[in-house]
Amino acid sequence: MTFKYNHTSHSKKVVSAVLAGMMALSAGGAAMAAESTETGQGQTAAITNTAAPTGLFSDIKVGYWAEKHVYKLAYQGILLGNNGLFRPGDAVTQQEAVTMAIRFMNQEGQLNTDTAAALPTNMEVGNYFKPYVALALQLGLIDKTEESTVDVSKTSWGQKPASREWITKLLIRSLDKDAEAKAQNNQSTGFADNASISESGKGYVNLAVSLDLAKGVEGNKFNPTGSVTRAQLATFFSRGESLTDTTYPNTSTGYVTGLKDGQITLVVDGKAVNFAVNSSTPYFTKDSETRASATDVKLYTKVMVVGSAGGASYVEVVDATPQVESVEGTFARSLSGNKIGIFVGENYETYSYDEATAFIDQNGNAIKLSDITADSIIEVLRETFSTDKKTVAIRVKSGIVNKSDNGVVAEVSTSGKTIKLVNAAGATEQFAYNDNLLITYQNRIMSVADLKAGSAVKYTVKDSVLQTITLSQGVEQSVRGTLVEIGGNQSTLTFKREGGSLEAKLLTEKPEVIINGIQDATLNDLITDATNGDQVELTLNSDDQVTRIQVIGRQMEPMNGVTVVSYNSKTKVLTVLDNNKKPFVFTLDEKTKLDYNTTKPTLAGLESFLNDGRKLDLTYVGTRALSIKVIYKYEGTISNIDTSGKKISVLSGNQTIIVPYTTAPTVEIYNKSGASLGDLKIGDKVTVTLGANQDVVQKVALNTVAQFEVVALEANSRIRVKSDLLTSQFYVDQAVLTGESGQTITPSQLTAGNLINVTFEGATPKAVQVVKRTLAEVTAVDASSVTLKQFNGQTETVPVSGSVKVVKSGSTLTSLTSLTVGDRVEMTKDTDNSTRFRVLTVMSKQFWSYDGVGNQILVKRETTADTNYRFALGSSVFVHQGDNTLSVQSLRDNDNIVLYLLNNVILEIQKQ
Repeated sequence: MTFKYNHTSHSKKVVSAVLAGMMALSAGGAAMAAESTETGQGQTAAITNTAAPTGLFSDIKVGYWAEKHVYKLAYQGILLGNNGLFRPGDAVTQQEAVTMAIRFMNQEGQLNTDTAAALPTNMEVGNYFKPYVALALQLGLIDKTEESTVDVSKTSWGQKPASREWITKLLIRSLDKDAEAKAQNNQSTGFADNASISESGKGYVNLAVSLDLAKGVEGNKFNPTGSVTRAQLATFFSRGESLTDTTYPNTSTGYVTGLKDGQITLVVDGKAVNFAVNSSTPYFTKDSETRASATDVKLYTKVMVVGSAGGASYVEVVDATPQVESVEGTFARSLSGNKIGIFVGENYETYSYDEATAFIDQNGNAIKLSDITADSIIEVLRETFSTDKKTVAIRVKSGIVNKSDNGVVAEVSTSGKTIKLVNAAGATEQFAYNDNLLITYQNRIMSVADLKAGSAVKYTVKDSVLQTITLSQGVEQSVRGTLVEIGGNQSTLTFKREGGSLEAKLLTEKPEVIINGIQDATLNDLITDATNGDQVELTLNSDDQVTRIQVIGRQMEPMNGVTVVSYNSKTKVLTVLDNNKKPFVFTLDEKTKLDYNTTKPTLAGLESFLNDGRKLDLTYVGTRALSIKVIYKYEGTISNIDTSGKKISVLSGNQTIIVPYTTAPTVEIYNKSGASLGDLKIGDKVTVTLGANQDVVQKVALNTVAQFEVVALEANSRIRVKSDLLTSQFYVDQAVLTGESGQTITPSQLTAGNLINVTFEGATPKAVQVVKRTLAEVTAVDASSVTLKQFNGQTETVPVSGSVKVVKSGSTLTSLTSLTVGDRVEMTKDTDNSTRFRVLTVMSKQFWSYDGVGNQILVKRETTADTNYRFALGSSVFVHQGDNTLSVQSLRDNDNIVLYLLNNVILEIQKQ
């Protein structure tokens, strides 16, 4: 193949892709996942000195963030490995970067081993790389004068890690824009570390930024001396391929014209080429870093195949849009010579078809040409990538259908007024319906809303429109109305249906009651009234019994801060004044909810508080009091503390409440004794408790959230917990407890090892939330997601938005790129709802023995002075060898093991 090098066309496209990827260190691309950049001397030739194996590199696993790019370039021969290894995290050296660039631009044909002598004496490179570096000097991609001043006292020129600034120069010169870059050398780059960029490099950085090729890293820095890993550099060149017209002998790009088991057929430059595929063939798409499947390759889409001898080593969907055009018309008749005639508007046209043409009905089912009736509206699909424009499919869009059949409802679209059914033959059909559709069950008229996926039906169709649907079995249905009465034994319900008619329904034994804002609501929480009752949606089973009651609207009114005038304990009549001194009279009953600073409120206990001048919050319907709360505390955030005027201002909801105090109130803060008002600040969430007369502050409790690990459950709902290795205990009997998914739980459902977030009101736990803990291995990571392989073998890609914390080696970092593939992590939510990853400590040891009584293992001491040889096991420690799960009892003396620990507790043991 003859290659003509063109600075202005080829290099510009290549460099745009490469630099745009490389410089996006702060943009969070997958190519910038954190990688180790440590490498020993003499190892950097591995990227180029041995051909890549036919199989996968052993250190590039399925799901690795750069897998797609490494293998595409490996199969194309652009990058190579070393004894089956790629070492993706090693820093790229200057000689490697030059070599990959020459190969990527397909310039190896211009290599001349005799030119090695042209290298300056200080530019020492490996023998393998000499012709590549010499050619780069000849093409002006690197400057001989600049390189002669490089410090090579610690490492040779070739082994020197390629810095971001150095690669920027290399690529800008490849654009033939050296003079343009130098003209901008006297301008500041605008980066915070501008002073760290060499004077001769500023112009190149400026030009790269102006060309929208370069972006900074975190903190508006360019990081000119930062290194680039081999996986990252492979990603840059791989992405650059779409912007260059360079071709490779074993790479074919064309349109898919055939898909069958074990083979893909492409039309490449007008010729059909077959490629064999199998279960190990890797599939990718242009816009995704993760593997796709064979089913993602569709007919008539644009696909690239890398392979040789008719076998596909790599398949990538370049453009998933089928290259077809459609013509719609009215079917007239079939003609001899494999043609059909259709009317397109006023014109009569003919179209050819062949044995590969698919005939399908409006539901996507295969049919024969003879099944298409005259006057049916059809669509002819033709490929557009060849001059023949072959007909690939003929689809019936609408034909006249008259039928009766049995089937199952698959989908109901009320917006499009269509119903999809699976008929008795197993084929899926879709029909339109209108307002005349009659739906019945056992002589009862039903609505479209009563049709559920999976319902067995009998249906009739006339002129392609559904006429009747008869349900073969009962289905749930929903009705709405106003709740009027719950029967005395709670077995019946009366409601006024929307439209005005009263109806009574039987209740199932324990109907579900859903009321927004009330957990575990019961029938007693419902408001019944002929005019002001709850607006509800009732779910009825096939026996017409109520299984679920959901309140969708309430007419109750709140009245906060009212003052008691009088209360009659015999008539249960309460008279109050609102904030405008307007009187109101309410009646209390056994359903009125009560709150007056006790855990078990009763109406008799409340009555002693309903004296003249008492402040209350209440809700009501008409003259019926639904809830009464004696104001004994305010919850909100501190907006002001006036110690001279002895007043505390609290923002509660949209209202600012100013409460005085006479003597300094008690201040209660969890885990802090002797707290005072000086320990509080503006914006703190607090609960202010009032004195008996509701006139002064008695106590201020700071609302805090802390995270603990449950150590043990003790008597009377007391739990023992630890945090940062410190153990404490408290009662949770008065707290609201919720599980990982937000479900209500009891104290007995907490187990040792649970991670919990506890919300304290002062020193009192008010809420306990079990935090989900995911223990897993990091298999891929970028700036916005992490792929984790859990101990049960399941792989999950977790999108991470908002703040993040990575606790690693004693430091807390705030970027996902701090994680490394292979890290074992515990993923949780912190108390501020940020996603937290705690990286487990790794130790390589030799197994000695297992102590089942103490649930710990002992390992061989490294020296006689070694005291770190006894380790506690986690409650569900994961012991394995590869993908085989083991028991800790199966370990034997002298087994080589890797321990993964969190807070000195073993969570995983990997047998070597």
